[in-house]
Amino acid sequence: MRVTLREVRDGDLPLFFTYMSDPEATRVAAFTSAEPSDRAMFDAHWQRIRGADTVVMRTVLADGAVVGNVGVYGPLDEREVTYWIDRAHWGRGLATAALRALLESVPERPLHARAAADNAGSVRVLRKCGFTVTGTDRGYAEARGEETDELLFRLDGRP
Repeated sequence: MRVTLREVRDGDLPLFFTYMSDPEATRVAAFTSAEPSDRAMFDAHWQRIRGADTVVMRTVLADGAVVGNVGVYGPLDEREVTYWIDRAHWGRGLATAALRALLESVPERPLHARAAADNAGSVRVLRKCGFTVTGTDRGYAEARGEETDELLFRLDGRP
């Protein structure tokens, strides 16, 4: 599949909401919003994201169809990547392709990432894109309702 990125459009948000409120996907991601099924909270969050000058968010397209989003956010010395691919498309390399495309378009380094330690898919995506593990953490995972181990990642150079 051909993966491309474009600016987020209003029409993407209902799809993002569906993807990001999938109970199985949120359980795997672990560190999600407290209420992933609350549309008003989702809309307010995306309004803040889209209005922030320091956030770079892109819609991920696979062969022209919206399949998720990818972005960079945070203070300049702590920029962090984020991505979300619809669960129906997991295991096809789309997250890796989307993150690589984003990394090519965002020059800031270093970049950071976090993933639940047991989220093998996300860990694999980050490693394929050149991120290295720099440490561990443990935090409350809203989607799981419990403390969960995290891996901390850093990317210093090109992917």
